[in-house]
Amino acid sequence: MYAIIETGGKQVHVAVGDKVFVEKLETEEGKTHTFDKVLLIGSEKAKAKVGTPYLKGATVTANVVKHGKGKKIKVFTYKAKTNQKRMLGHRQPYTLVEISTING
Repeated sequence: MYAIIETGGKQVHVAVGDKVFVEKLETEEGKTHTFDKVLLIGSEKAKAKVGTPYLKGATVTANVVKHGKGKKIKVFTYKAKTNQKRMLGHRQPYTLVEISTING
């Protein structure tokens, strides 16, 4: 069984047992988080259920494994002929979750 959920403005394809990096959640490590914005639930044997835009009553529960920051990216801005340049760095925070159940 698999599902497509919406979190952090992105759509994520998940299945039971998957470990997925998502945008930072406010849930503490070791606790469970419930995703209620489920767009689709399907399996190999049955037809997929598609929501408009979300499925009513469908949830995906996940265990929060850890919080962290991604690799640093460098942002360089430059304007020609004016000697204007600036270098910035950014590390995006993330949450690693392990999908435990899909209820639909």
